[in-house]
Amino acid sequence: MTDAVRRLTDGGVESARVDAELLLAHVLGVPRARLLTLDEVADDDAARFGALVEQRADRVPLQHLTGRAPFRHLELAVGPGVFVPRPETELMAGWALDRLAGTDGPIVVDLGSGSGALALSIAQEHPGARVTAVERDPGAIAWTRHNAMARVAAGDTPVGVVEGDMTDPALLPELDRRVTVVVSNPPYVPDDAVLPREVAEHDPPLALWGGPDGLDVVRGMLSVAARLLHPGGWLGIEHADQQGGAVPAVVRAHGGFTDVEDHPDLAGRPRFTTARRV
Repeated sequence: MTDAVRRLTDGGVESARVDAELLLAHVLGVPRARLLTLDEVADDDAARFGALVEQRADRVPLQHLTGRAPFRHLELAVGPGVFVPRPETELMAGWALDRLAGTDGPIVVDLGSGSGALALSIAQEHPGARVTAVERDPGAIAWTRHNAMARVAAGDTPVGVVEGDMTDPALLPELDRRVTVVVSNPPYVPDDAVLPREVAEHDPPLALWGGPDGLDVVRGMLSVAARLLHPGGWLGIEHADQQGGAVPAVVRAHGGFTDVEDHPDLAGRPRFTTARRV
């Protein structure tokens, strides 16, 4: 383990010890806590562990190596072609669920669903909701569908998966003015941003780049969200921590929303903007 941690540290991995332990637990098929009682590792497992450590040191995302990403109460399948869900997004899922509390049969739309993290969490934790996940990228939507089917098999409320562009004026016309909550983790990275290798080399471009200031997709998506939401319905949009002023300003400028507010993540950084349909 010491050699693995050193190799990951030399490769620039910030969470070297945690990642090494998670990789070993993955190889052995045990929870990470079980490593405390581990006496030895078989040669075949050690070789597989070493190979994974080398890939992680080359900045392949940890979640691509394990094939799994935790999100709230779920474990989602992820890999090449889909954006790896981040823990910060769990806060917006919690905000959406708070808006849905006590409502009977609400309609929810997740624009740019990727792995399905937001949509599937909401469906699991508010099983009376009718949730639709929209994804444009053909590579990513394969993961959306895979995870949606897995959650149905686990007993969760089914989520509808629709291939479509979140900025398309003709998207989901049957839901016009019927939606209670729209959530989105859209592409918001400015075109000139420098990203960690895990992101730049492995997350799909359609999930990242948002134009010169990162907000082109957000601007296009606002009219779709405004059309879908019923009066009083809620919108939540994740953004970069440098966009805590810009995204609320864009939402206010649209004119179709009130109660515009920005929310921090657990580290106190601006993370997502919410608003209510007029």
